[in-house]
Amino acid sequence: MVDALTGDARACEVPQGEGSDSLSCLMAQAALGHRVLLAALLAEIGLYPGQDRVLGRLWENGPMSQNKLAAALGIDMSTMTKSLQRLERSGLVSRTPSPANRRVSVVSTTPKGDALRPEVRRVEEELHRRISDGLTPEEVETLRSLLAVVSRNTCREVALSQPPRPSSRSSEVAAAPL
Repeated sequence: MVDALTGDARACEVPQGEGSDSLSCLMAQAALGHRVLLAALLAEIGLYPGQDRVLGRLWENGPMSQNKLAAALGIDMSTMTKSLQRLERSGLVSRTPSPANRRVSVVSTTPKGDALRPEVRRVEEELHRRISDGLTPEEVETLRSLLAVVSRNTCREVALSQPPRPSSRSSEVAAAPL
């Protein structure tokens, strides 16, 4: 396992024992190792994990409302707000009120944020190179395919385990007096 706070490489040593080679254990170790490595690479360009995804979505889609951006990334609004505050302080994004609805913040990248795009791409390529070291191109494609299935399965299970959210219409109906 990897020590997420210190990135201590000794923590990557897989303990031998019952279940240490189970699919669940290996997935957890790989995910944690990926996150620690990504954090180290992003730190070299002054970003935190997740901020690369925010910038990437904005580069891909252009300016978006803060709510739509959070929904597109699958993160809650408090996490989105914290990430955007850091990105704003760094001068990488700006938030402006929507002309159509001043209560809505529209997020866009700044020229400084756009200039970071090649560096984020370099980090993505370096991360890919390091995590696929020792794999053939065919094995990388097989891994990608298998991880896509695992991702769909876990996302489906998460969705099934959460209670349905009432729509604004159904909550109006539920709140109406009888």
